[in-house]
Amino acid sequence: MTKAPSLAFLCIHSLKLQLLQSDNPIPDLYELPSELLDGLLAHLPALALQNFQTNMPFNCLDNFESGDDFLINGRKRSRNDVLGSSWKVLFKLRWPEFADRVESPADWQQLYWEKHLQNCVDEAAEVALRPTFSGRICSINVSDNILRYICHEDHITCQKCVCKELSFHFQTFGPYLRCLRLLNVLCITETSELLMTSKLQSLVLRWIRSEKHVEPLCKLLIQTRDTLTSLEFVHCKLSSSSISAICASLHEKGIHTTGMQRFCIKTSSIEIDPLAAPSAFVSFLMSVRTLHSLHFCDSNLDRHIARMVFSTLLDSSSNLSSLDLSENNISGWLSTFSSRSVVGSLSSGKSLQSLCKLNLRGNELDRYDAENLAHALLHMPGLESLDLSGNPIEDSGIRSLISYFTKNPDSRLADLDLENCELSCCGVIEFLDTLSMLEKPTKFLSVADNALGSEVAEAIVNSITVSIESLNISGIGLGPLGFLALGRKLENGLKKLLSINIRFKANPYPLFSVYIALPLVSSRSF
Repeated sequence: MTKAPSLAFLCIHSLKLQLLQSDNPIPDLYELPSELLDGLLAHLPALALQNFQTNMPFNCLDNFESGDDFLINGRKRSRNDVLGSSWKVLFKLRWPEFADRVESPADWQQLYWEKHLQNCVDEAAEVALRPTFSGRICSINVSDNILRYICHEDHITCQKCVCKELSFHFQTFGPYLRCLRLLNVLCITETSELLMTSKLQSLVLRWIRSEKHVEPLCKLLIQTRDTLTSLEFVHCKLSSSSISAICASLHEKGIHTTGMQRFCIKTSSIEIDPLAAPSAFVSFLMSVRTLHSLHFCDSNLDRHIARMVFSTLLDSSSNLSSLDLSENNISGWLSTFSSRSVVGSLSSGKSLQSLCKLNLRGNELDRYDAENLAHALLHMPGLESLDLSGNPIEDSGIRSLISYFTKNPDSRLADLDLENCELSCCGVIEFLDTLSMLEKPTKFLSVADNALGSEVAEAIVNSITVSIESLNISGIGLGPLGFLALGRKLENGLKKLLSINIRFKANPYPLFSVYIALPLVSSRSF
């Protein structure tokens, strides 16, 4: 026999439905004792909790505050953050795998509706991609699978339920949206209308490969230009005219109001004539002083485009802090740099003072590129991290870096990745000897996946004794003798070394790798 529901259960159920169906809850609801209110809030679905909070009388606001540990006048509110805790519980219930990634303090209400809208957008994109779809995006019905998290089952089946269409969700929760991913099928004018109330800060666009998607996208960019700080294109094909229109939307010539901080194109294809680069693109690179991160990773760049981008940034003394040109074929991109040209440009005051990180991984750079890079590094006095992995620079290339460090012992470059650069034992030994003579320690060095052999072990031992904090030497073919030499040194303890990676894909000496790893059990590892 089914047990009859309690009176408290029936009351909470009735209040749930009223909060879901009405924009004006009973005012007396907020006058309930705190114990009863807390019990009610713990059972409300997201839409009911939203309506409860939205219609809360002003004189009740002091008793509630959303977020985690918000402070007022330097002290916490006298009452526990009931609403913030309720939103946190709802978020964990719906997306348990993401809850632990949220950093405190957090506005759980904002995070909840932002993720909810992303789920709605992803679902709408699937519907719009169907060959039979011919309606309006805003009229797409949100599935019961999503609605069951924000409504009560009785409300979903009710004729008065207004939350089935996508438009309702953006009209109601749009102001909470800060970050969004969009597929090409949703790059239409109607999307700009849906996002009218949002204050987007980060936008990721996927599969933009047609001019018909660019014009609506530009409208959206203009609409969000005052708040947008990060823009990313993935799996896109962008023509010169598309890039020009996009950059013109982000930056209005003569007006320096854009707050764009990160611009990224990756796993895509861009088509720019370096001899006739779009003026809007050049103006964007030169004039947007807030731009800190510029990525063209795996974007089909050639050496001419890469040279144009770098020269434009250098000529404007850009405030950029991170530049990523990885996974392209740009060999020869710095061919105009020599010791003579560098002296001339330095005397004119051109430099990238703020650049801290440069990623050139997998760009088919050779020894001549490394020589030119050593000259170009003089324009980057603040560079701290350089990734040259996957480039066949060989020993001649690493000797160019040796020359740079020898002439610039005060260089801030302390994070260097030379993995799989076709280096030999002799070249690496010379490089390690040079690093050991520098006063400033190297924070990270990788010479992994270079066929160095056991002869390099002594130089490694000397370098980790005095100059390197973190070292990756996996897959260099140390052999048993090399492992033993390292093991003896590690047994004695090291002052500077924090971590060492000696793993490789096919380890024929597993006992040696365990033996080396034991002294570093408490250290930071890769």
